[in-house]
Order: sequence, then structure tokens, then C-alpha cells
Amino acid sequence: MGLRAAVLAIDAGNSKTDAAFVAADGTVLASGRAGGFRPPAVGVASAVDVLGEAVDRALAGARSAGAPLEGAEHVSAALANADLPVEEAELAAAVGDRGWGRTTEVRNDTFAVLRAGLDEPRGVAVVCGAGINCAGMLPDGRTARFPALGRLSGDWGGGGGLAEEALWCAARAEDGRGEPSELARLLPAHFGLPSVHALIEALHLGRIAPTRRHELVPVLFAASTAGDRTARALVRRQAEEVVAMAAVALGRLDLLDEPAPLVLGGSVLASRHPQLHADIAEFLADRAPKAVVHLVTAPPVLGAALLGMDAIGAGPEARERLRAHYAG
Repeated sequence: MGLRAAVLAIDAGNSKTDAAFVAADGTVLASGRAGGFRPPAVGVASAVDVLGEAVDRALAGARSAGAPLEGAEHVSAALANADLPVEEAELAAAVGDRGWGRTTEVRNDTFAVLRAGLDEPRGVAVVCGAGINCAGMLPDGRTARFPALGRLSGDWGGGGGLAEEALWCAARAEDGRGEPSELARLLPAHFGLPSVHALIEALHLGRIAPTRRHELVPVLFAASTAGDRTARALVRRQAEEVVAMAAVALGRLDLLDEPAPLVLGGSVLASRHPQLHADIAEFLADRAPKAVVHLVTAPPVLGAALLGMDAIGAGPEARERLRAHYAG
């Protein structure tokens, strides 16, 4: 007869899925990893199969360590592409059907980044990675969030958006429709190509995989640092977008007039580009001067686990043990 963990935490992004079984005292009993979670591309059932791979690997690790697990009391899943409440409900039903826990809660993965950066469930997070999203929460259960469906829902930026804008500006700089920019030289040079036209052709015909576009974001930042006006404007606009989302979410939660945590996460923000972070500080001074900024580097699965521990009423010692595990 196996043990039953208190929480099964799952953090699933577009590129990877992490699962962790956690005891009531905050001890991590087993962990597993699998591929990306992409229900829009493969369907809900196939996407949840990927979560199952991570869960199965965690269970196999527990068995090999001589501590077999049967499952968990509560499943706390923070999932990419769970952008709308109706999607969260659909995914919660699909995850619950797998029988990994007695109860199941699904949230957008931005909430995992937020909770990983907070000592208590109070504050706002902006995640700027492949895309951009923002979420906030209060101890009383109130939340603030955005649909985060890209341009359809008014979003701008993130790694994918910055790469697209940089390519747009470079194309216009090369053919004369836009102002001159070093991006017209630097972007194709990154791929060993002689011109933006050649880069457009390579991307359009699939000679360069679309997933490699994210490699252009560090090139954009380097051009900005070197003084390119077009690149500098894009970096500054990204900072404006980060602060716009943060200020709106803080306002919805009535946190603008008191010191409140603002957690920044995702690969673009974690790169610690000096100009980007200086611009964010400048815009925050105007729109949310009392926000207390933290850059979170802990893995989001910690946030999913902490949300689960909140749900079962775990005490501060258990949460600290959990944090210590991931800090190590």
C-alpha cells in the first residue's frame, strides 16, 4: 500500500512540464519532468497526456527510492494556455478525470510565478517570456487577470512579440519604408545571412525554424545598448507595457496606495537588461510608486506547490521547508 502525498503540484509551460509530490510538512517526495503543454495545438486530451508523463516519472522515481506513492489529496496545476476561466474549468475536469488527487484546482501558469515570488498570496506578477501576462491575488481570494491572448486581447511584447517587431522594423529599414536601423544588419547577421530579405525568405520557406525567432531578442537588446534608436524605442515600449499591466492589476486589487509586491518573471525580464529595468522603474515611479519590485528566479513549480499548500491550510514551517528545497 503506497503513501498519499498532500499535494501534487504541476507547472506546465509551452516548453516543459514539472510535477512534484509534496508531503503536508513541505517535504518534496518525488519530482518528474516532461515536454511542453500545448492544448491549442494537440487538443486537451493529448496535452493532459504530457502532464501524465511528468506525473508517471515522479511516481517511478518514488518507487525506485523505496517510497511508493498512490497519488495526492489535492492537485494544484498551473498551466500555460489556461487563459480564460472557461479553459481553466475544462482543463480542471480533464486533470481531475486522471484520478491523481481527490480534489483538483487549475490556474493559469502566471499565478505560479506570482506565488513563487510571494511570502503570502498578496501581490501582482508580470511574466514576460515567450509572451506577456499579468496576474494578481489577495489572501481573501480576489484575483486580477488578463485574457493574455496576444494582439487579440490587446497585449504587446514578450519574446515572440519583440522578435516580430524587430523583424518588422528591420524590413522597413532595409527597403526604405522606415527609418535606418542597425537591426537591418544585426538580425540577418545572427543567422549568417547577408540581408533582411534573405532572412525573410529563410523564415518564410522554413529554412530557419519559427521557434528560432526568439534568438533575435538578445540581438535587439544589444542594439538598444549600442544606441540604435529603433531598438531603444522597442525596449522602452516593452517597459511601458509591463508597467501598464502591473498598474491596472494593482488598482483592481486596491493595492496602488500601499506598499505591495510586484513580481517580475519570465525569460525577457530575467535577462536583467539594464535599460529595460531602468525604464520599468521610471514608469513605475509615475503609475505605481509604492510597488515593491522582486525578480523571481525560483522554478514556477514551487508556486504551484505553494498554491496547493495554501489550499490545504499548511502552516508557515511547511511552506519554508518547501522553499528551502527549491532554493537548494
